[in-house]
Amino acid sequence: MGEFDGLVAGLEGFEWDEGNSAKNWLRHEVQQVEAEQALLNTPLVVNVTSKHVAAAEPRFIALGQTDAGRLLTVVFTVRGARVRVISARAMSKKERRVYGEIHSDTEGRPDVQD
Repeated sequence: MGEFDGLVAGLEGFEWDEGNSAKNWLRHEVQQVEAEQALLNTPLVVNVTSKHVAAAEPRFIALGQTDAGRLLTVVFTVRGARVRVISARAMSKKERRVYGEIHSDTEGRPDVQD
């Protein structure tokens, strides 16, 4: 997670595209605040997605949890000093398994905030 820590070190907040925001609500019933919580809460699992390797800006996929305990998958990019959420939805069964495995591996470790 060190790479992600370096990525977010200078970030100042979130940038929302109204089309993506509406899509996340209409398709997945995910509110902006929930996507933000999933990215800010720990534990958080982040990886670069290979689906958009040729894209001008890298896209990241994050597995995280809202304050209410909802497990979300959030696809995002970084533009300037802001996180731009592209998509947010409930985790798939496979993603929940991966997140659960990583969460259980980090419990009790002093170097990982939970």
